[in-house]
Amino acid sequence: MKPTLLILAAGMASRYGSMKQVDGFGPNGETIIDYSIYDAIKAGFGKVSFIIREEFLDNFKAIFEPKLAGKVETDYVFQSYDLTQFGIDKTIERAKPWGTAHAVLAARNQVHEPFCVINADDYYGYDAFEKMAKFLTEEVRDDHYSLVGYQIGNTLSDYGSVSRGVCDMDDKGNMIGVTERTEVYWKDGDIYYKDANGETELSADSRVSMNFWGFTPAVFKQSEEMFKRFVDANESNPKAEFFIPLVADELIKTGTADFKVIPTSSKWFGVTYKEDKPIVQKNISDLVANGTYPANLWA
Repeated sequence: MKPTLLILAAGMASRYGSMKQVDGFGPNGETIIDYSIYDAIKAGFGKVSFIIREEFLDNFKAIFEPKLAGKVETDYVFQSYDLTQFGIDKTIERAKPWGTAHAVLAARNQVHEPFCVINADDYYGYDAFEKMAKFLTEEVRDDHYSLVGYQIGNTLSDYGSVSRGVCDMDDKGNMIGVTERTEVYWKDGDIYYKDANGETELSADSRVSMNFWGFTPAVFKQSEEMFKRFVDANESNPKAEFFIPLVADELIKTGTADFKVIPTSSKWFGVTYKEDKPIVQKNISDLVANGTYPANLWA
């Protein structure tokens, strides 16, 4: 059974100012999602499921259906504010949905095969998809999941500091935790982070999570009870979000599942602010120029 690619695309992109999920970055207006799907098809994924808000449906179908028809199966999952579907008899007013792990839970009735989860606005590179596809077809179990670990130097900006979740690993290469470093930057060719204790150098081979996870459908049942507890604890906190790393952390701590950190040599880049757009366009232009992708991706 071919694995499924689950794309988190329900965000409002408030910092970007418009729908960055469907903004054009490639030479023919290709979105970042297009490059992820192209790499996923090449790596052996059989289906793409877009997690979106229901009001995005017509827009997404118009953009993606014509170019993907006959190439890969497509499906749409709606992330909504309705808590009754999880047996939670509450209505809680929020400006944003409940976060990435809640988005994954929304797919529980539509995804029945091993799957990976990625962000819509991040470029991950073919090597990452190839390794994840191999893991999901040969290795994944209900108690053995994964995430792609990027070399930290392949994820940094030349234009300032970034926040990164640095993976702490055991001697088997499994994640035992993630340490959040909020100010990571280049300095004289080396990588440093700054915190209350001052400036500390980080190994260039440190692995960071960029929200690229591999699961079986068992994770839906494993995380649903966590979500109910999360809602109970945060019903008066309208900005609280139920993130995938919270689920991973609890699964690891309870011994329910481990997470293999899959190392990749791929370079990651993403878009958060409007100012990132020309940088992403330049990166994609370089990948087209060096032959990684055709100039017209779906021609």
